[in-house]
Amino acid sequence: MGVPLDSVKIRYSPFSRTTETARVVAGVLSIPFEGPSCEAVMGLCEHYFGPSYELHSHDKYAEVWAVDEAHPHMAPEGGESVADVANRLLAVLSSTETDFHSSEMLIVSHGDPLQIFEAVLSGAKENASFLDGVRDLKVKGTAVASVLSQHRKFALATGEVHRVV
Repeated sequence: MGVPLDSVKIRYSPFSRTTETARVVAGVLSIPFEGPSCEAVMGLCEHYFGPSYELHSHDKYAEVWAVDEAHPHMAPEGGESVADVANRLLAVLSSTETDFHSSEMLIVSHGDPLQIFEAVLSGAKENASFLDGVRDLKVKGTAVASVLSQHRKFALATGEVHRVV
């Protein structure tokens, strides 16, 4: 991809599987995992679906995703909505943009947050003011909801890597 490796910063969810993936990637890229170039970030954690869904069968995902699509601002009881996750990810993006302006960011996270993140970036590519609507999710604008409700169209395979600009 033509990216100088000394400009790469790895940010990852602190969950065990993403930490291990980040460690492997850092090793392949010869980036010291214990150094400042790699950091666990709580904001990259998995979408919390609430106690009714956590640690249950993956068969329940279809149920949650149907609600996510119809009502991206509605959280399952005790869990996060798609909009909540988008807000969390935008906070991570804002802090990394400020801290690492001239760096390339490699994000290691989970399927649902990455799909939501990609939906947000897709909305921003189509309309530069879209991010303003996401940052102020209290407004719950139709444009924001219509983009967030489509996050499943960005479904990822396990271990999939791709560049998002």
